[in-house]
Amino acid sequence: MPVKKRVKKVSAKPGTGTRNLFEARQSSLAVRGKAKMLTTPWRDVTWTEEQRTSLMEKLSSYRPCSEGVTQARVLLLGPVGSGKSSFISSVQSVFNGRVTNQAMVGSSSTSFTKKLQSFNIRGEKEKGPTGLVLCDSMGLAAGETTGLALHDILSIIKGHAPEGHKFSPDQPVRSETAGYVKKPSLKDKIHCVVFVVDAVKIQSYPKGLSTTFQQLREHISDLGVHQVALLTHVDQVCSETAKDITKVYHSSVIQDTMTKAGSLLGMSTSYIVPVKNYSSELDVDVNTDILLLSAVDHILQYADLYFQDNTPQYTELGKLDY
Repeated sequence: MPVKKRVKKVSAKPGTGTRNLFEARQSSLAVRGKAKMLTTPWRDVTWTEEQRTSLMEKLSSYRPCSEGVTQARVLLLGPVGSGKSSFISSVQSVFNGRVTNQAMVGSSSTSFTKKLQSFNIRGEKEKGPTGLVLCDSMGLAAGETTGLALHDILSIIKGHAPEGHKFSPDQPVRSETAGYVKKPSLKDKIHCVVFVVDAVKIQSYPKGLSTTFQQLREHISDLGVHQVALLTHVDQVCSETAKDITKVYHSSVIQDTMTKAGSLLGMSTSYIVPVKNYSSELDVDVNTDILLLSAVDHILQYADLYFQDNTPQYTELGKLDY
């Protein structure tokens, strides 16, 4: 496969709803200037067309290591504007071979996504769906008055929340909810949770958000579901990485931001992977693809741990109760 030329970002004139965020990100890059770049990367990645092809083949052929389950369901959770929907669209773009927007992306300060939406990631042309489903929902907030409530998050993970359900803080998912799944099978449940945080906003998130994350992690861990995290927009906090995404693991700024993300989430940085989503590009780029595919590979490793942890304990699939 020939390597396509990378299209440089051309920023459109920001609208009134996005001007402050746009200017803040440009200012952030200007203030940081030229980041300190490490001679030895703090993680090793092979940046070649062959590596991209290898990851594509691996993920295209992925199937859960559990009989009776054909797809791993992964739930993305994060604050408004963290890049959840953009990540879903970016992953699908990699497999499409061109930039597409499968999940609708908002730019306001309130959550654009209100419903539970499951996106079947399709493989390359004529290869059909992969074994991965990425689930998007309402954004998180420091409290439960404006963001997705803990009760509803747990209902999604347990498989009770119906597809397309519109969430509202004052109307939690209950057994009386239209479409409520009373007896979810293993394939209906969430097999891995991915927290998504914005590298640009990592120091400006409200203090209460850290408490929200850590409370969530405790409850999700009690369900036996593994969690990892994505650090998005890393190209916007390091000028050198913005020029060349292969410098991501050479950047001391991104390494420091990863540490801060770990503190915010209450998890080791070994569970966190940096990504750059496609936004204004028209064509996919080999190196950006590798970073995105590596993140998906990381996620699926933990989804498989869920299947390994749970499936052998049951002789009849689909009867797993939390």
